[in-house]
Amino acid sequence: MSKNGNEASVPAGRLSRLARMTRIAASVAGGMVAEGARQIRDGNRPRIQDLLLTPQNAKRISTELGKLRGAAMKLGQMLSMDAGDIIPKELAEILARLRSDAHTMPRQQLNRALVKAYGKTWREQFTSFEYEPLAAASIGQVHRATTLNGDDIVLKIQYPGVRRSINSDIDNVAILLRMSGLIPKKMDLAPLLVEAKAQLHDEANYLTEAEYLRAFGKALGKDKRFIVPRLHQHLTTDSILAMGFADGAPIESIAELPQTERDRVVAALIELMLHELFTLNMVQTDANFANYRYQHENGRIVLLDFGATRRFAPEFVTAYRELLKAMLADNQSAMVDAAETIGYVVNDVHPTYRQLLIDVFELVGEVFRADAPYTIKGARLSARMTEKTLAMKDYRNDWHAPPIDAIFFHRKLAGMFLLASRVDAQVFMRPLLEAVL
Repeated sequence: MSKNGNEASVPAGRLSRLARMTRIAASVAGGMVAEGARQIRDGNRPRIQDLLLTPQNAKRISTELGKLRGAAMKLGQMLSMDAGDIIPKELAEILARLRSDAHTMPRQQLNRALVKAYGKTWREQFTSFEYEPLAAASIGQVHRATTLNGDDIVLKIQYPGVRRSINSDIDNVAILLRMSGLIPKKMDLAPLLVEAKAQLHDEANYLTEAEYLRAFGKALGKDKRFIVPRLHQHLTTDSILAMGFADGAPIESIAELPQTERDRVVAALIELMLHELFTLNMVQTDANFANYRYQHENGRIVLLDFGATRRFAPEFVTAYRELLKAMLADNQSAMVDAAETIGYVVNDVHPTYRQLLIDVFELVGEVFRADAPYTIKGARLSARMTEKTLAMKDYRNDWHAPPIDAIFFHRKLAGMFLLASRVDAQVFMRPLLEAVL
């Protein structure tokens, strides 16, 4: 039994996962009927959205998707961080719970996964194996072990059935979103769903992640600010990733350190993000705080989990460079041209909605344009951004799915800004950006 009592067997078959998704829909619908009846008795005329987004339904959705895990949970995580201009704030908050609500596999199911990967004598490959996971996420959980050579390693073990359920999971979540009435009927989600499926198929193949782990290790091997765990290829399969154990405290723990050290750490991560996009054209797009650790004894940053790495086409990188140049110059016309090249719909929309989009770009530009260290928390950047995205709700007919590459990069950018705000760092962003432009 897990120490936190958070075990739940992962439904591995397609039918069992569909049945679970159906139960989620039925449970939410039942909650809506009950809440609607209560409000009508009280003399109210509730809207569908108000009935759907109750605290009780929020708990139902996040709890059940957390048990389901896999692509359904991953898509929820992605939407909660990246699509504030697609889904209502209330639904984003429901989905945000999925970033911390993962369950773990029971020991019996874990053993079956290890036997499938290594054979019945899998324990003979290790001198020790810890059944209690170090962490659990959407598509796998992490266990510490010691090899026969005495190497201290971790094994990221994929939940059974994750890969073969990706397409159906995403389609089912999309159906639920459509049925909810929260997504405008005319909005074309198909390209976003196709890309989400492709990205998640990549993330679910640990041999692909192994190559990214090796590539980042090579690219950052001489940068003493960072630690990239070493790949253990002989123990790595398409469903288990083996790498060196790298200890460290949660990255948020730097909030207790002196201002200069907080600033240095966040600046290093933002510089790395820009290096990834403009030099490597390869970005680890998941800025979940759990993917970073801090070693207090030497000030080094441990980088974890390269499954969400995405390679960006030169055309996107070039267009995004032009967008950032326009932001630095505070040139709205050039901003709009670059945004349209990237794939945003800026011109063929209501004028007020167009200005709100430009205002969002301007807020990002403000961070990089500042001529002194910028304090995201002090500037209330998140609150001001939320004000703009909430105002967009009045223009549902103008909503368009953002370009997929921009969604993935903005996922990383938003995570870095959130970290800077959480630890109250002051970072002089302009020279970091000018160095890569």
